[in-house]
Amino acid sequence: MSINAKHLATFILGAAAGVAAHKYLQSEEGEKLLEDLKTKASDLKAEAEGAIDKAPEYFEELKTKGSEVLKTNFPDAETFFKDLYEKFVGKGPSSATTETTPVPDPIS
Repeated sequence: MSINAKHLATFILGAAAGVAAHKYLQSEEGEKLLEDLKTKASDLKAEAEGAIDKAPEYFEELKTKGSEVLKTNFPDAETFFKDLYEKFVGKGPSSATTETTPVPDPIS
């Protein structure tokens, strides 16, 4: 594996950027920036934890309201989905009337 000039230039630029960032973060202005970032990160963490705590309530409300909207706008939807489920599970009325055609043996 050979190292060409492009790879070497990329490495040098990356190292220079790292040194410049380190020097900046050691200054008073850089320390203020780090403190601001820590504060914002802490705030975001608290907000995320709050959202996690509220998620079950939110989804329960969404489920309830969605069910109400479906029943209001599509009154036959519950029956339709129940019949569809039973058809695929094999317990519904449509499975009793469905005739199966035997599959021919491919070897013979």
